Amino acid sequence: MPRGNAVTIREVARRAGVSIATVSYVLNESAPIREETRARVLAAAAELGYRPSALARSLRARQSHTIGYSWHHVPRDHWHPILDPFLYSMAQAAEAEGYHILTFAQPADGNPWRPYQELMLTGRVDGFILSETNRDDPRVRYLLDHDFPFVAFGRANEEWDFPYVDVDNAAGTRMAVEHLVGLGHRRIAVIAWPEDSLTGSYRLQGYLEGMAAAGLPVDPAWVVRTEHSEAAGRQAMGLLLALPPDRRPTAVVTMSDLMAIGAINALYEAGLQPGRDVSVVGFDDVPMAQYLRPPLTTLRQPVAEVGARVVEMLLKLMRGEPLPERRVLLPPRLMVRESSGPHPIP
Repeated sequence: MPRGNAVTIREVARRAGVSIATVSYVLNESAPIREETRARVLAAAAELGYRPSALARSLRARQSHTIGYSWHHVPRDHWHPILDPFLYSMAQAAEAEGYHILTFAQPADGNPWRPYQELMLTGRVDGFILSETNRDDPRVRYLLDHDFPFVAFGRANEEWDFPYVDVDNAAGTRMAVEHLVGLGHRRIAVIAWPEDSLTGSYRLQGYLEGMAAAGLPVDPAWVVRTEHSEAAGRQAMGLLLALPPDRRPTAVVTMSDLMAIGAINALYEAGLQPGRDVSVVGFDDVPMAQYLRPPLTTLRQPVAEVGARVVEMLLKLMRGEPLPERRVLLPPRLMVRESSGPHPIP
């Protein structure tokens, strides 16, 4: 099937069974069109691989100066403490260059690429920034296949060549383990995310590397995989506390501050003191982390720098400029507080 400028608006009209004018109205959003007709035109354009001409795209770019960014639905007992400041830092960086961020909802119907397709075909955005990417992310694959400018906050598949900025999650959990080993801990557990979490796999990798570097064996019972919630962190900590005394961990690394809060709550419920009886380390450094009791030791992500870098890279792509780096990893910073303390004396 021809791609790009080889496909004309006439072919799109023929495939959709409408007039050329109707296709123009849909793609340019210049007249009201029935939703059924509009969907048929967009589907035909996508199937044929239609792309507006370079000249038309250039003219639109001078008018829109808009970058697309999608929000995912957040369950009531979850939060996205990183993505709020990330969006703000993106908006700051974009507006400094005369661009604006267009946010849109990520659909839950199993077609995550659909809003990207519509925004591309109607010319409302000049590029996309992605976040919350996962292994073999279909949005990344779709944008690669359609050669549309985008940069991701996060990775998807090491075999796919696309520009991204990510936090070096493995380095973060290695730092956490090194910190706990330095405090004298030897039985260090991890409360990890499910296997399908790409970010979680990097964080678990760092924990395992840190334990290996310290010459410490990992008891299979010390690796508890669970969902990202306070309740899940609390339950996972309960499982670790139920181990026999000679296998019970004296320190725990968690995949997020939310899970760390659950672990701390479980310790209090068991009559134990976090940071004294069992040390806990989180990941993210959410604003409330320093105000918990005890204040939480955690990994701070360089969110503001990530937001600025993804915008800088995307603007270079849209201007046809080369990227000095296409894969950028930024290290987190260990924030040591009272939730991690010396190994308890027997």
